[in-house]
Amino acid sequence: MAGDSRTDGTGDGKRGREGFGGFVLSALRVPRDQLWTFAAMPLPPLSRPRLLRWAPHFVVVWITIGTFIGNLEQLVQRYQLGYSLGLSLALAQGIALVLALWRPVPAWWLSLVASAVAALCSTGRLEDEPWPWGATSLVAHTLILLLLALRVPTTGAVAAFLLSVGLLPVLQQVRSPDIYDNTTPLAGYVFGVVTLIGIVLRGRRDARTRLVEQEALTAEERARRTLLEERGRIARELHDVVAHHMSVISIQAQVAPHLVKDPPDELKENLEGIRQNALEALTELRRVLGVLRSENQDDPEAAPQAPLPTLDRLTGLVENARAAGLTVDCATTGERRPLPPGVDLSAYRIVQEALSNAIRHAPGSTVYIALTHTRPGLRVRITNTAPRTAISPSPGAGHGLLGMRERTAMLGGELATGPTSDGGYEVSAFLPTNGENA
Repeated sequence: MAGDSRTDGTGDGKRGREGFGGFVLSALRVPRDQLWTFAAMPLPPLSRPRLLRWAPHFVVVWITIGTFIGNLEQLVQRYQLGYSLGLSLALAQGIALVLALWRPVPAWWLSLVASAVAALCSTGRLEDEPWPWGATSLVAHTLILLLLALRVPTTGAVAAFLLSVGLLPVLQQVRSPDIYDNTTPLAGYVFGVVTLIGIVLRGRRDARTRLVEQEALTAEERARRTLLEERGRIARELHDVVAHHMSVISIQAQVAPHLVKDPPDELKENLEGIRQNALEALTELRRVLGVLRSENQDDPEAAPQAPLPTLDRLTGLVENARAAGLTVDCATTGERRPLPPGVDLSAYRIVQEALSNAIRHAPGSTVYIALTHTRPGLRVRITNTAPRTAISPSPGAGHGLLGMRERTAMLGGELATGPTSDGGYEVSAFLPTNGENA
C-alpha cells in the first residue's frame, strides 16, 4: 500500500501531535513501575519434555541471527543509511532480541529506539519499501513484545503494545519518506495478536501457580484441622476419665480420716499427701488440657493455672517420695547457675519419672539423686537400690523411659538407663546448656 501519510494542514497536524502526545503520557503514567525497570525476568525453561527444556532459547538465538542479517541488508541497501549506522542499528536490535530472554523491558526499549532511529533516518524516496517497520525489524520487535507480555503485568504489556504501535506513526507526522509502503496497520494487528497471546499465557501460568498454592494451603489446613480434632478428642478423654478419677481420689483422701475413730497421725499425713498429690496432678492435667485445646501451643494463655515446674520444686518432689516409703538422698555439686527453661523443666521431669518408677518397681528402696552443674551442661543421676518389699504387678507400658529419651534428645543430650550390679536401677542424663544462661 503506497502513499504519503504526511498531514497537509498544520493545525490538524498540531492537534494530532498533541492528542497522541497526551495519549502516550497517559499510557506511560499507569505502568510507570512496570516499563521503567531493569529488573531481571529470565524466561524459565520448559518443564516438559525435559529434552526440549531450552528449545525456546535456541529458537530465539536462531531468529536473532536471521533478523540481524535481514536488518543489515534492509537498513544499508534499501534504507540507504550507510554501513556504519545500518550495522549499529541492526546490531542493537539483535542484542535486544537476545537480551529479552533475561531483561525484556530494557530489550523492548532498545528495540523500539533502534526502530525509531532507523525510520527517522530513512527519509527520501524508498520506492514502495515497507516503512516504518521493515520485515525483519517487525519480526524481531514482535518476538520481543511477546517475551515482554509473558513476564510483565497486563497493564505493562498493553502499554508496551500501544507505544509500539503509536510511536512510529508520530514519525509520519514529523518526517517521512516520499513514497513508501505503510506497515503500521500490519504492525498493529501483529503486535496486538502476540500481546494478547502473551497475556493469556501469563494469566494461565499465574492461575496454575495460584491453584498449586491453594491446594498446598488446603492440604495444610486439612492436616491442621485433623490435628486439632485429634487433640480435642484426647483432651475430652483425659477430662472425662483421668480428671474424674483424680477428683474422686482427692475427695476420698479428704473424707477418709473422718471415717475412722481417732485416726493416727501417720494415717492423716499419708492421706493428706495423697490428697495433695491428686490436686497437683489435677493442676498439671488442666495445663495439658489447656495446651491440647489451644490452636496456638505457644499461647501463654493456653495453660494459665500454674507455672511450669523447675528444680526449685525438687524438695517437694523428694518429700512426696519419702512419704511413699522411699529413702531419698539428694546432693548438688558444682557451681549452680540459672538454667535454660527447657533444661530446668526436663531435669525436673526426669527426676520425677525416676522417682515414680522407684515407687512402683522398687518399694522401700533407697534412692540417690545427684545433680552436677558444669559449664557444658547439667548431669542428672538417679540410682535406686533393690526393692525391700515384694513388687506388685505394675500396669506401666514403658512410656516414662521413652519420655525421658525424647526430652533428652530434644535438647541434644544423652541418656543412659539400666540395672545396677546390686539389683537396683540407674538413670543418668546429660542436658547441655551450651554454656549459656537462661
